[in-house]
Amino acid sequence: MAFLSFEDPHEPPPRRKRVRELAGVPARRILPNLVTLLSLCAGLTSIRMSIEQRFDAAIAAIAIAALLDGIDGRVARLLRSSSRFGAELDSLTDFVNFGVAPGILLFVWALDEVRSLGWMAVLVFAICAALRLARFNVALDDPKRPDWHGNYFVGMPAPAGAITVLLPVYMEFVGTPHGFWTAPLVLVYTLAIALLMVSRLPTWSGKLIGHHIPRDLVLPIFVVGVVAVALLVTYPWQTATIATLAYLASLPFSWSAFHRRSKAEGDKAIAEGSVEGSASGGSR
Repeated sequence: MAFLSFEDPHEPPPRRKRVRELAGVPARRILPNLVTLLSLCAGLTSIRMSIEQRFDAAIAAIAIAALLDGIDGRVARLLRSSSRFGAELDSLTDFVNFGVAPGILLFVWALDEVRSLGWMAVLVFAICAALRLARFNVALDDPKRPDWHGNYFVGMPAPAGAITVLLPVYMEFVGTPHGFWTAPLVLVYTLAIALLMVSRLPTWSGKLIGHHIPRDLVLPIFVVGVVAVALLVTYPWQTATIATLAYLASLPFSWSAFHRRSKAEGDKAIAEGSVEGSASGGSR
């Protein structure tokens, strides 16, 4: 005689389940999430510094958040501790750090001079950052995406958008005067960066940096890295201004490189299709 069972057949036996609970969570799974939370702390600190009108500290906090954001994913992959929880936490953190914090900074610094229009620009920037992050998460699950597309982002990434949108603040620290025309120009510039984040513009992702580097380029890369850090520490605002302008100038080149690669891959697919067609035709 068969008896009905209300136990889940996929649930592990009670003894095995108790053993797993007593074992706890491996430390390697906690470390990447800890780095993400530190990044969130930096973003929230930036908001506080902006309210106190300590704009240099607020920008430094956003830069630290961007640095930690670039580290946490690599730490997770290195430790093989990637998880869905970590991915969701990272997205929420990025929205605060690169959508809310830069917008609050710009509003307190200049956009409050145009009142509601300035706040609308902040809202648009934050919403575009959220949409950009949501689209990125969805694109990760696309099985039809070619591997080489991983070398490009679709639209300006949120961290780059946060660093780039603060260009007017860098320029004021360099010596650009703050006048009655500052707020309207910053409003237009903020909306332009927001639209770039949700655009379909392909931008270099920088993931190729992690690949193997030729031996003869190792020492020059070390020298360039040291010089870049020295310039950033000695002349932070001039370096930030030049780097931001260089990044904006690189956008047309990334668009051109992407479309050249797309055309080459398309021609390659057509050529392979014609070869297969001729081979199948010849076998008849």
